Amino acid sequence: MAQAQASSATYKWEGTNKLGKVVRGEMTASNFDAVKAELRKQGVTPKPGKIKKKGKSLFGGGGKKIKTSDIAVFARQLATMLKAGVPLVQAFDIVGSGHSNPNMTKLIMAIKADVEAGGTLANALRPHHMQFDDLFVNLVDAGEQSGALETLLEKIATYKEKTEALKTKIKKAMTYPISVLVVAVVVTAILLIFVVPTFADMFGSFGAELPAFTQMVVGLSDFVIEWGWLIAIIIFGTITGLIQAKKRSPAFREKLDQLYLKLPLVGSLTRSSAVARFSRTLATMFSAGVPLVEAMVSVAGASGNSVYKKEILRVRDDIASGSTLQSSLSQNKDLFPNMLVQMVGIGEESGALDDMLSKVAEYFETEVDTLVDNLTALMEPMIMAFLAVVIGGLVIAMYLPVFKMGEIVGGGH
Repeated sequence: MAQAQASSATYKWEGTNKLGKVVRGEMTASNFDAVKAELRKQGVTPKPGKIKKKGKSLFGGGGKKIKTSDIAVFARQLATMLKAGVPLVQAFDIVGSGHSNPNMTKLIMAIKADVEAGGTLANALRPHHMQFDDLFVNLVDAGEQSGALETLLEKIATYKEKTEALKTKIKKAMTYPISVLVVAVVVTAILLIFVVPTFADMFGSFGAELPAFTQMVVGLSDFVIEWGWLIAIIIFGTITGLIQAKKRSPAFREKLDQLYLKLPLVGSLTRSSAVARFSRTLATMFSAGVPLVEAMVSVAGASGNSVYKKEILRVRDDIASGSTLQSSLSQNKDLFPNMLVQMVGIGEESGALDDMLSKVAEYFETEVDTLVDNLTALMEPMIMAFLAVVIGGLVIAMYLPVFKMGEIVGGGH
């Protein structure tokens, strides 16, 4: 009895009750799964990532945020230690003490404490859902059951590194144009609020009529000065609203993801990255011995696009009904290209599905590289043209009256 009490912990949780109302609380239980089971008995559906061990999973305070790259390095280091014959608990000490991020050290020590108390590594990872997703935990669980934990940890590390590299490439393609546009908006606002009024006052003292284009810019300046605060609130509110709608509304997220797939170049980039994620995730899970039907749930979640997620779950249902992966994928050639379908067919026939999927992943990861470079090369001249029109237009509007006054003065002489 004393032992059971000692191994229990307090968990913070958040979920929705039967009426759809958000509820929160704390609960003492032996592990993460026990909390979920008890909440379901009470009619509460826990939110993903919102069950956290109090004092262990809430990594507030100082230190940097725990990144995906930190988790990849952790998996790689742990695999290396286990291959070298270092016991699991001691490996936690070595990896945790050498980490530069205090929050990551706290996380590793919290996992170590759960393992020392007699739990499996998979169960020790489950409460930390924000850092270790279902795919990570399921693969660790498969590794522990098969006795090949170090091999599975290596596969996880490789998977995390590849997917993080893919995300970085896509962010690179989007960050550059967004940052340039933000700078353009800031520069335009400064010109309209501070520079244009100075010129307008100077021109007004001459008493001459301003050119129509200059009058339009001065009018715009007056509007921005008077209503700038409202414009800023509308822009901020719109961006915040879109972000929240994407997070909270599956229907809105699906519409947005459908739009991404239809846009020129962006659609190809989205499609290639989703296929690369699909292939990489399924190859990793299948090589770990996870049954295909079970693996498809994690694969759907890792696709990064709700349209693909819905379609992958449809494929899972087909496989559960006795269909082959190739025949199910071939039903939607718009989302699953012919190369993927053919390689999957070869893999299923030869018994080397994981190898074929890895080759497909490598191909489409290279394709993402090429598309990112093409997108950047295409957008650079478009952005420069936009800046020239906006900033150059404001400058020309301010100098037009100077040229006109020069003509008046010259005509007077």
